[in-house]
Amino acid sequence: MSEHRVMLHSDFDIDDLAAYLHLTPQQVDRLAGRGKLPGRKVAGRWRFSRAEIHHWLEERIGLSDEEGLVKVEGVLDRSAEVDNEREICIAELIPIEAMAVPLLARTRDSVIRTMVDVAAGTGWLWDPAKMVEAVRAREEMQSTALENGVALMHPRRPMSRILERSFMALGRTGTNIPFGTGAPMTDVFFLVCSMDDRGHLRTLARLSRVLASPGFLADLRDVADAAAAHRLIVAAEGEF
Repeated sequence: MSEHRVMLHSDFDIDDLAAYLHLTPQQVDRLAGRGKLPGRKVAGRWRFSRAEIHHWLEERIGLSDEEGLVKVEGVLDRSAEVDNEREICIAELIPIEAMAVPLLARTRDSVIRTMVDVAAGTGWLWDPAKMVEAVRAREEMQSTALENGVALMHPRRPMSRILERSFMALGRTGTNIPFGTGAPMTDVFFLVCSMDDRGHLRTLARLSRVLASPGFLADLRDVADAAAAHRLIVAAEGEF
């Protein structure tokens, strides 16, 4: 099979994408025609790159309010149900040993290196140097820092070859750090280590809901240690 045929086979067509997003084919066609969905026409038919659709969803997660996050998470969870995938649980994805509270770093580069070291301490990340390089490249492309002072660091694509499982690390510095050109001052850092694109998006959607929980970030900034931070996450998810 040619490389071109393999590439097309891995893309979504209208029916595939409609099923994935729980929309009708007509809705997908309208969104694509208006430039609201990243797609291209091949031989007169819409084709949608899986990577571009995942990036589009990632941006929607970052821009959504709590109601929007619930909807996005619902779309991703319904898609996962088809393959009998487990519900995402942030408290399970971030073990206490993958938390640095406080995080002893003062620059963007030291945050990346220290967070990767924290993640590697779990034994689930096998090549820290490669993860540092990938996260740094993603931040150079576009900062993952949000306006609320949180950065959701991750490689541009999942790196399953250097991971035993999907998980996250959490760090909170004592002072705000300038995290990228034009990015807001940041003091809460998550490192998202995912095995696949859909799991990555489901994790981001769930994590974003936790961050949007009333009072969560203020409380996270006040806790003294990792155990207290973990209890906050458990309590926030318990409200969903």
